[in-house]
Amino acid sequence: MTSDFFILMKSELSLVFIIFLLLILKVSDVFKSNSAFSHFSNVLLVLNFVFGFLFNSEGTLFNGMFYTNSALALEKNILNFGVLVICLQAFDWLKTHKHVAEFYILLLSTLLGMFYMISSGHFLMFYLGLELASIPLAALANFDLEKRKSSEAAMKLILSSAFASGILLFGISLLYGATGSLLFSEMPMLITDSPLQVVSLIFIFTGFAFKLSVVPFHFWTADVYEGAPVAVTSFLSVISKAAMVFVFISILMPLFASAKDLFYLILLLSIVLTISIGNLFAIRQDNIKRFLAFSSIAQVGYVLLGLSSGNSIGISASIYFLMVYLFSNLAAFGVISIVSSQSGKENISDYKGFYTNNKMLSWILAIAMFSLAGIPPTAGFFGKMFLVTAGASKGNFVLVGFAALNMVVSLYYYLRVIKAIFIDKNDEPIASISGSISHHIGLILCFLGIILTGFAGGLYEYIAIAFKL
Repeated sequence: MTSDFFILMKSELSLVFIIFLLLILKVSDVFKSNSAFSHFSNVLLVLNFVFGFLFNSEGTLFNGMFYTNSALALEKNILNFGVLVICLQAFDWLKTHKHVAEFYILLLSTLLGMFYMISSGHFLMFYLGLELASIPLAALANFDLEKRKSSEAAMKLILSSAFASGILLFGISLLYGATGSLLFSEMPMLITDSPLQVVSLIFIFTGFAFKLSVVPFHFWTADVYEGAPVAVTSFLSVISKAAMVFVFISILMPLFASAKDLFYLILLLSIVLTISIGNLFAIRQDNIKRFLAFSSIAQVGYVLLGLSSGNSIGISASIYFLMVYLFSNLAAFGVISIVSSQSGKENISDYKGFYTNNKMLSWILAIAMFSLAGIPPTAGFFGKMFLVTAGASKGNFVLVGFAALNMVVSLYYYLRVIKAIFIDKNDEPIASISGSISHHIGLILCFLGIILTGFAGGLYEYIAIAFKL
């Protein structure tokens, strides 16, 4: 039994070990410089990522409250990789920060909460994981301590998170009252189409929609993205969204299995609103972090399009797209983070003539924009193609056509960034920027991911096999 505990919960225990080790090192003041502490922490994250592929097993703990299998192990390792890249790209910012140890401890605590959410087999475990993933994230949003916008972002994040958690918890309480159980393995057999259960499922979906920035529950997103440090914004945009989609697949879709028509109607309305509002507001933005905030809202709409199929094709397409989105968005934020830390500039207009002095960074940012727009031969093209194909399998070609037309609209605002970089003239372009080796490694990993993931046909098959689809 003890051996099962250590094997099945190895990913969570690995993070707990790293968190306590970093805490001890911080208190004992072993490292005299931020750079040394960051390098050591990043090495631990590399080992944690490699460890995620070893000794994976399937089973349950605590009477079904916690479970894991090969699919969940893959989801956790996708998040492990994303956090590693974010920390590599945050090196230049952290080396001058007063609280580098606290950054890693809070970040990994948030990741730990996400792991418990993903492996939860019980609503209590899920809710505790959700709170562990939310509270440290609000502290991270306030990590630019000298900036008022950062404090404002943290306040908006914690208030919106509390509101979303309250709605979610109310839905859970109603569902418990209607079914008498909180175990996910028992829920599908107990859920019918009774009015009380339908209301509870709508409340639970609303809680998820807040976390995913689904319209009309997206109002916090742009302000929080703009005010938070770039590293935290990239975490919110990629890791937080991916974790909630993973939980959406494993928890929410089975709960709605007996109410498929209602679920599809909710998704239909959410997809149309989310893609439309995300695209329309992205066109208006000049701050590049707000721009990517509305871009991420639109991208969530495409993920929901894939999941609306309700079949194995949609789940495979969504997981694959999230991997592509991770590479693309982190590549964009990697360039933005180093530009922000060295020049303080975060507007699209500031990138006019950027290619003049920063050719490599310009190409990485351009390829990231191409991938987010879904332009071949980048991986983003294949990701969106799979999502549209999954959506078409449901037979609603009007919805698929609407999504395809919005992809054309999105080309405008993504190409606007590329136009500023390569075409627009600027008498005083951003000076030449040189990052650390860690930052360059993070950018190279994302660049290779964007280029190679689209041509790695076996990756999609590996995802399907992992999920036993």
